[in-house]
Amino acid sequence: MEIFTVGGYNEVGKNMTAVKIGEDSVIFDGGLYLPAIVELQEQEEQKSAYSEKRLRSIGAIPDDLLLDKFGIRNTVRAIMPSHAHLDHIGALPYLAYRYNAPIVGTPFTISVLKKIIEDESIKVPNKINVVQPNSKFIVRGKNRNYEAEFINMTHSTPQTAAIALHTPEGVIVYANDFKLDNTPVLGLPPNYEALRRIAKQGVKALIVDSLYSGSDSKTPSEKVARALVEEVMLTIENRNSAVFVSTFSSHIARLKSIVEYAKKLNRKVYFLGRSMKKYVASSIEVGICPFKNDIYIGSYKKQVASILKKVEKDRTGTLVVCTGHQGEPGSIMERLSRGDLPFNFKQNDNIIFSSKTIPAPINIANKERMDKKFRKMGARIFDNVHVSGHGGREDIRDLISILNPEHIIPSHGSTAQITPALELAGELGYKQGKTCHLVQDGGRLKL
Repeated sequence: MEIFTVGGYNEVGKNMTAVKIGEDSVIFDGGLYLPAIVELQEQEEQKSAYSEKRLRSIGAIPDDLLLDKFGIRNTVRAIMPSHAHLDHIGALPYLAYRYNAPIVGTPFTISVLKKIIEDESIKVPNKINVVQPNSKFIVRGKNRNYEAEFINMTHSTPQTAAIALHTPEGVIVYANDFKLDNTPVLGLPPNYEALRRIAKQGVKALIVDSLYSGSDSKTPSEKVARALVEEVMLTIENRNSAVFVSTFSSHIARLKSIVEYAKKLNRKVYFLGRSMKKYVASSIEVGICPFKNDIYIGSYKKQVASILKKVEKDRTGTLVVCTGHQGEPGSIMERLSRGDLPFNFKQNDNIIFSSKTIPAPINIANKERMDKKFRKMGARIFDNVHVSGHGGREDIRDLISILNPEHIIPSHGSTAQITPALELAGELGYKQGKTCHLVQDGGRLKL
């Protein structure tokens, strides 16, 4: 068995891993490196469609030419994204055509992927298959078939899966991203029963999200974030002022909480932004949007301007949920900070960031610049009203203890971010270089 660590092992994002068993291979994920995309957007005034060549040149997509180099491109039998975040699916519209293999994912993941393909006007020839959470897909190999289980996990977007690939060598578990949330606000809790069952069958290797392996903690449940949202929205003095909330558009559970508390404030809820529309439309399409009748969505330039004019006139009866919590150039929040949209923040208007700044230098600089402008206008800022979707060190410990894998491969971060997972593995009796492995982008690990 060989594992090719294509991307996501030196940075947060650009996730892509290939596993080869005999004459067959599968690919897990195919994501964008978002800081490179943000930089590209800052440099180019015209937001034109990007080509594969352009994205490769700036390191925004995984360097899957590695698979050509090792001669396994033509052995790929399935491409399986784990969830709907851009750093896991955003490169697939540009790369999937290179493989004669179906793309397989949960309903929400596939719906979002199809909308990205549509938005970018890209032709993707691959067959696209939908598999329900906690269901199986048969990967057809050259001389044998393999069972892939999409085990439900909790994360900051719905229908995230830990993918268990059953092979003659044992089960490979791809758990990238996850947290162990037993009381999710939306969707099912982790399927511990399935995890324990495959542990009994024998787990050969666990590829595990180790972004917060250096944090001595268990990541709190989304119900804690819900309580934080409630605390800010229902206890701040906001009767005579505007309320704007910015969060991850893919975080349907968080959006649900925001809408429910906005209703308690008797405010009409407007969602603004193209990515907000895309993810909410996908959640409606697959039947997991409980707030669909309680919101108004605007994504086109004229719609956004028209809604903001209404909000300007009715500051106390409306609430805006929009994109731009990272200060991304051209996002709704960033344009509001520049006075580029028909709404003016006044003294004591409220801006709630139900998010955390993704720790890349460009995001930190953009967010600081934007906040400074809002403060100048007199707006009140409530930052980090948020709980992460990534497990801390103790979540990772619990997952390893449940699965008892033969090998551990930490992923999803820079070397500094994922190295603590090796120390954790050492505490659990694993030996570095023998049963736990620090790998890099472009790596090839033989088991």
